[in-house]
Amino acid sequence: MDILHLTYFIEVARQLSFTKAAQLLHVSQPSISKMVRKLEDELGVILIDRSARRIKLTDAGQALYERSIKIVDSLQNVAKDLEDLTSGSKGNIRIGIPPMVQTSFFAIAIGEFKKQYPNIIIELIEVGSKAVEGMLEDGSIDIGVVVLPIKSKAKFSMFAFIKNPIWLIVYPEHRLAGRDFINITDLKDEPIVMFRKDFALHDHIVEKCREYGFEPKVLCESSQWDFMVEIVTAKLGIALLPKLVCDKLAIDVIKALPIAEEISPWHLAVMWKQDTYLSFAAREWLQYVACLFGVTIELD
Repeated sequence: MDILHLTYFIEVARQLSFTKAAQLLHVSQPSISKMVRKLEDELGVILIDRSARRIKLTDAGQALYERSIKIVDSLQNVAKDLEDLTSGSKGNIRIGIPPMVQTSFFAIAIGEFKKQYPNIIIELIEVGSKAVEGMLEDGSIDIGVVVLPIKSKAKFSMFAFIKNPIWLIVYPEHRLAGRDFINITDLKDEPIVMFRKDFALHDHIVEKCREYGFEPKVLCESSQWDFMVEIVTAKLGIALLPKLVCDKLAIDVIKALPIAEEISPWHLAVMWKQDTYLSFAAREWLQYVACLFGVTIELD
């Protein structure tokens, strides 16, 4: 018994006529009669009573008809679901993303993407860049946004999309607030609110301070840039953030200053693991984001 047998039988049962069913299915009447007879032989029951002038379903035929409709409908739904998945119109995407990235473009990008693909579910997992790399490695996420450079380039494909300098933020009454710029050595004795160790920016700041002969005086560590800003506005410490984030802060409560000695910039890239399966939804997202930044990518 296969889907073709069931399809022919369903149409005969609907029309209660081999002739009409054959016409609707565009096959010969002998072919459809033979197919139904073969189905009866296979199941070992009589499905259609042919003894009267007008055929009718037997009890077994009625039972098979009701079940066959559900089976064929289910198979058609499976085919439609697969078509949706392969066309990228349905699916799930898990994206690892540092919290600060959403202040740049992701909120708008996701909104526009959802207009085109309302049935694709995007799950954002907010973690630091180093954690994103690890989650891509073990398959916990499909796509990640990371801060360059990364350690394991050979394992991943990627494209860069934002490069932004790191600036210092202080409260308006701070001793450095009146300066046009600051030097790294100005931070030597300042309590600094740092990102957690799973953020690439944490390492970049520590490395730059060590380059100039001191360890940063860490007040606390956080994964949330807005919390860091609150600590600064409370006059408890200073913080270093990408300029893109600093530009969004109110100038009456925060003073942002450039740094003379460049810390490794906040250089972002979209990244995915090589030699692994990418869903059609994930492929659509990658193509969409790459197009936003005028990048051409090739997906195997």
